[in-house]
Amino acid sequence: MTVTDGSPVTIVATDADDQPRRTPELEELYRGFESELLVPLWTEIGDLMPPAPRSKAVPHLWRWDRLLPMAERAGRLVPVGRGGERRAIALANPGLGGRPFATPTLWAAIQYLNPGEDAPVHRHTQNAFRFVVEGEGVWTVVDGDPVAMRRGDFLPQAGWHWHGHHNDTDAPMAWIDGLDIPFQHLVESTFFEFGPDEVETRETPQRSRSERLWGHPGLRPLTHLEPTPATPLLAYRWEYTDRALAEQLALEAEGHRATVEPGHAAVRYTNPTTGGDVMATVRAEFHRLAPDTATAPRQEVGSSVFQVFDGTGQVTVGRQSWSVQRGDLFVVPSWQPLTLATEGGLDLFRFSDAPIFERLHQHRVQYKETAQ
Repeated sequence: MTVTDGSPVTIVATDADDQPRRTPELEELYRGFESELLVPLWTEIGDLMPPAPRSKAVPHLWRWDRLLPMAERAGRLVPVGRGGERRAIALANPGLGGRPFATPTLWAAIQYLNPGEDAPVHRHTQNAFRFVVEGEGVWTVVDGDPVAMRRGDFLPQAGWHWHGHHNDTDAPMAWIDGLDIPFQHLVESTFFEFGPDEVETRETPQRSRSERLWGHPGLRPLTHLEPTPATPLLAYRWEYTDRALAEQLALEAEGHRATVEPGHAAVRYTNPTTGGDVMATVRAEFHRLAPDTATAPRQEVGSSVFQVFDGTGQVTVGRQSWSVQRGDLFVVPSWQPLTLATEGGLDLFRFSDAPIFERLHQHRVQYKETAQ
């Protein structure tokens, strides 16, 4: 059907040097384009094909000491149950029009669970994880496997697995959720399904079944030799992350090449069946800066969200600069240069959408001498 009026397409003729000469005939042509829902490339190429990525997201910082009290208030006012499903409060990047998206591809939220509460069981195609910056006492139950959540733990959970949470203690607990909700929303691929109102087990083991099977460095069960698209290990414990970072810095001090740059130790959480990223759309890492360390400016295609796990430091993203402390979260949009610096030491959890761009062969990383 031909659209003759009310077209969503609007084409404006201009007198710019790189545009055709503005004439009545050109205006008539453009009205014809509008009525047939056509858009000429020569009027759009600057926005569609810029010389470098131009993210709609902007660098932004959320203060943990402001987020946590509001999550506590929500805990008093907002029940957990069908409808809301989770008492999760998403970070809304100010450049994305009020959508609950930290970046165009990544969701980040603070989730809060009161003593004795259950977060109902559901599943969705979005890949997800939990990262705990403080506290313990909640178990996430994934396909019937209860997994303890404690400070410093990274708990991935790939899409389309049943999961719920329960707080077995007399104290509330908060953590951050990360998902690829914006990406799956953009490509219109998402599915969601309700499960039971309560988790199927209230067991509280120290180690989940997944850890008992997969949590042994360098060892793989012969019953599970096929690669899986996402990690089968449901908890990456802080004690192992901490030790790996400390050993990198110790080896550097002994004169061995072990860090990504002087004073900067880093590890990536990986899928033990492939050695690749924990999930198809999400990369997760942990970075430690030794005292009196500054990183080289770095920019990459794709976006990242960081949370300060411990310490203090200075963060510069593009033209924005902040002093950060424990719990603070900040966003690095695509191709914005990032530098980190600390006097007393700084630990950072990071997640990004890099696997998406690597699979599309569009990932790029660049180091610069000075931040821009």
